[in-house]
This record gives sequence, structure tokens and C-alpha cells, in this order.
Amino acid sequence: MQNYWPEFLTVALVHLLAVASPGPDFAVMLKQSLTQSRANALLTACGVGLAILVHVGYSLLGIGFIIQQSVWLFSVLKIVGAIYLTWIAFHCLRSRRTDIHVDVTADKTQSHWAALRLGFLTNALNPKATLFFVSLFSVVISPGTPIAVQAGYGVYMAVATGLWFCMVATFFTLPQVRQAFNRFGHWLDRVMGGILILLAGQLLFSTVSGSETPSVPTPDTDR
Repeated sequence: MQNYWPEFLTVALVHLLAVASPGPDFAVMLKQSLTQSRANALLTACGVGLAILVHVGYSLLGIGFIIQQSVWLFSVLKIVGAIYLTWIAFHCLRSRRTDIHVDVTADKTQSHWAALRLGFLTNALNPKATLFFVSLFSVVISPGTPIAVQAGYGVYMAVATGLWFCMVATFFTLPQVRQAFNRFGHWLDRVMGGILILLAGQLLFSTVSGSETPSVPTPDTDR
């Protein structure tokens, strides 16, 4: 196992840079943290972490390689992802001033299941995540690495992602932070909706223009 530590550290570093970068996951987590209870925000974070296992699963099974080679299949994935982001954005844009006030003793606007599902689907339907994991398992991780070790990398990334967004949820659900956002929180919600619309538009544009077409990276077999 000690032979795979350098590879694991590379995977951990690449994953850290990816999970910390702004994207749909962070936008949704920010919205949840400011408009829902802490329990719901944490469940959304767990949903994002669980969705990582989906990407890891199809990468290990080789389905990621099929997606990588099929322009049509990847285009469908981008369109589905864009539609889902647009749906979330629509609800963000409808936010009103009273929406930001949260009753921390009860989840009046969203069930626990809905919170978990939101985080899961946001990440699972994100084509950027598909590109990341397909590239990671094709280039960074050696083909000679045992499946069990690769699965271990996947579990680590799922747990690390969940913990990262749990920290985001914990910070933005602090009473002091919420109070700071109370006066203009509904505008922040609308800004998040606008960002998600732009992300969805970018996905659709890349589908029409043919950019971000999945390519087959050359595995590093010298390690």
C-alpha cells in the first residue's frame, strides 16, 4: 500500500483544488445554508458527497471511458445538467425578502429528503464533475493500480467533499453570518440564480458549439 502514497497525495491535491473552486455545488450550498436550517444544509452537503460515489462508480466500471468516446452521450449529459441547473435557478430568482428568514426549529420549506436529493442531483448531473473524474481515473491514476485501491481513492474523495461542504454549511448557518445577510439575502439568492443560469447557458453553448468534447487522454503507464 505504501507504494501508492505518492499517487494518493496527487489525487488528494487535484481533488482539493477541484472541490474548492466555485461551481454549481458551492452556489447551491450557499443558498441552502442561508435559507434553510443547518440540518438541511448539512444534508445537502452529504448529498453532494454521496454523488461523488456515482462518478467514481462509473469510472471504475469503465462507463466513464464510454462517455468519453461518445460525443452524443456526453452532449445529452450536458443538456440534462443544464436543464436541472436552470430549474434550480428559477426557484432562486423567485426568492423574496421574507424567504431569507429561517425558523431554525422547523424545516417549513424543505424536507430532509429534498435537501439531500438537491445536493445529490446537483453534483451527479454536473458534466464538469464527469469530465474531472474520467480524466482523473484515466491520467492521474495508473491503470496498474488495483481496483480496491482506486475505490479507496473514491471513498476518500466522497468523504472529503462531504466534509468540505459541511464546513461551508456550518459557517454560513452561524447566526452572525445569517444576520449579516438578512437585509439583502434575497438579492444574494437571485445572484446565485443568475450564476446558475450562466453555468447552464455555458453547458448548452458548449453542446451547440462542440467545445468541451470528451477526448481520450493518454494514460501514464510509466509510473
